[in-house]
Amino acid sequence: MIWVFFTVVAVLLVGAFAALVTGRLGYDPMSDATTTQSEPTLSTDFTSDEVSSVRFDTALRGYRMDQVDAVLDRLQARIAELESHSDTGR
Repeated sequence: MIWVFFTVVAVLLVGAFAALVTGRLGYDPMSDATTTQSEPTLSTDFTSDEVSSVRFDTALRGYRMDQVDAVLDRLQARIAELESHSDTGR
């Protein structure tokens, strides 16, 4: 009688594995990140207070890389602008 139970369990496991492999089950370990804001941006002449208020959406393994890259690009451009102004003032 116990062999019937193990047979049923084995059939169910094989069926679940087959459904997972063929995509019939909805398991996706790398699903899209949930976006709660459009894009974190800084104004043209941002201040340090505005930089400290920037928040990023979290994704599976941290922050959304595209949002972080966009803000870092803006910061880099602004720092370069400030550095060029300080070099010409000397």
